[in-house]
Amino acid sequence: MVERPNTWWLAAFTALIAATILILYFNISAVAAAILSLVVGYFLARISARKQADPAYQFPSRDNQEKGNVETTEEIFALRKLFEATLSGMREGLLVVDSDMRVVASNPAAHRLFNLAAGKLESQRLTELTRNPHIYTAFLEVLKGKVQSRVKVETHHWGRQVFDLLVVPLGSSDGEKTQGAIGVFFDITRLDKLERVRQEFLSNVSHELRTPLTVILAFVETLEYSTLDDLENSRRFLPIIRRNAVRMHHLIDDILELSAIEAGSVKVEAEDTELYPVVNDVVTSLAAKASSRGIIVNNCVDPEVVVFADTRRLEQMLTNLVDNAIKFNREGGTVTIRCENGARTRILVQDTGDGIPAHHLERLFERFYRIDRARSREMGGTGLGLAIVKHLALAHLGEVNVESKLGEGTVFAIDIPRPETQRVSVKS
Repeated sequence: MVERPNTWWLAAFTALIAATILILYFNISAVAAAILSLVVGYFLARISARKQADPAYQFPSRDNQEKGNVETTEEIFALRKLFEATLSGMREGLLVVDSDMRVVASNPAAHRLFNLAAGKLESQRLTELTRNPHIYTAFLEVLKGKVQSRVKVETHHWGRQVFDLLVVPLGSSDGEKTQGAIGVFFDITRLDKLERVRQEFLSNVSHELRTPLTVILAFVETLEYSTLDDLENSRRFLPIIRRNAVRMHHLIDDILELSAIEAGSVKVEAEDTELYPVVNDVVTSLAAKASSRGIIVNNCVDPEVVVFADTRRLEQMLTNLVDNAIKFNREGGTVTIRCENGARTRILVQDTGDGIPAHHLERLFERFYRIDRARSREMGGTGLGLAIVKHLALAHLGEVNVESKLGEGTVFAIDIPRPETQRVSVKS
C-alpha cells in the first residue's frame, strides 16, 4: 500500500505567498485575500498530492472531463462555487474586461457600483456601463501596455461615493500579449470625507486663531513704540489685548473639549436630575448678558420634571443653547426654556430672533460653521458650541434638533431617552 504524502505544508506556503501578492499588489482586503489564497493553496496541494500518488495524473481539462472523470468534475464545480462565494462576499468591486473592453466577469459589489440591483454585467461593453472617463481611460491604458493604472473615481448613484480604482493587465499564456484587464474598486468615501473634514478643521482653526493673534501683536507693537507715560493709550489698548487673549483661550478650551468628547474620553455619569434647578442656574449665569440687550429669559420647566442625565454636561449643553439664543435674538426679545415629556424627554430652547434660513439648518452643528461669521466673532463665539451640544446629546443616547422660521425665531430641542429606557444603556 502506497502511503499518500502529506501536502498541507504546500497549501500553507502557497496561501502565504498568494495572500501577500493580493494584499500588496491589489490592496485587496485581508479577509478576502486570506480566503482566496487558501482556496488556491488547497487546490494546488491536491494536485501535487495526486501527481505524487499517480505520476500519470493530469490537470483536469475539458477533455478528461468528457472521458468521465466524475471526481475531478465535482472538485472543479466545488472550487468554482467557493470562488463565487468569496467574490460575492468581497466589499471591493471587481470588474474584468477582455481586449475589446467587454466585461467578462464581475461581482455583486461591482453591480452596486454601476447601479444594477440585479443581473450581470457580462458581455456588455464598458462604454455601455458608464460614461465616466476616468474608469474608461484606466482600463484602456492598461490594455495598451501600461503596467497598472490607478485613479480616483466619484459616483452619485446612492449619494456621493468615492472609489480608488486599481487596474492591472491579464496576460496570455505565452506572456507576450495583454488579453484583458482586471479592475478593483476600493470604497474610500469615508476616508475622503474625513480628509476633507480634517483640512477644513485645520483651515478654520488657523483662521480663528490668526484674527485675535493679529490684534494682540498689533497693539503690543504699538505699546512698545509709544512712551511708557502714555497712560491714555495703555488703558485703551490693554482691554482690547485682554479681550482677544480671552477669545483665544476660549477657542482652545472648546477645541480640547470637543476633541475629548469625540474621542470618547468624556464619561457621562447619568443620574436622576431635577431639570428646573439646572435651568435656573443657567439663566442666572447668563442674566447679565441678557440684561445688557434687554432680553427676558423664562424658565418654564415644571419643577417636578426629572431627567436621567449628567448634571454638569446637561448644564453645559443648555448654557451653549441659551447663550446663542441671547446673542442672536432681537433687542428686547425673549428666550423660553421648557420641557415636554413623551416617549423621550424633550428640552426646548426657543428665541424670538430673526430665524435661520433653511439651507443653513443641515450644517448648523458642524464645527466652525457660522451663518454670519462677522457677527458671531463680534459677540465672542468660537463656532464650536453647537458641535459640543450635538456630541454631548449623543453621549446621552439622545440627539439635538433645530427648527426655525424666518422672522419668527428658532427652537433647539435636546431629546434624551426617559430614565427607565436609558439607565441600563448608559451605565453599561
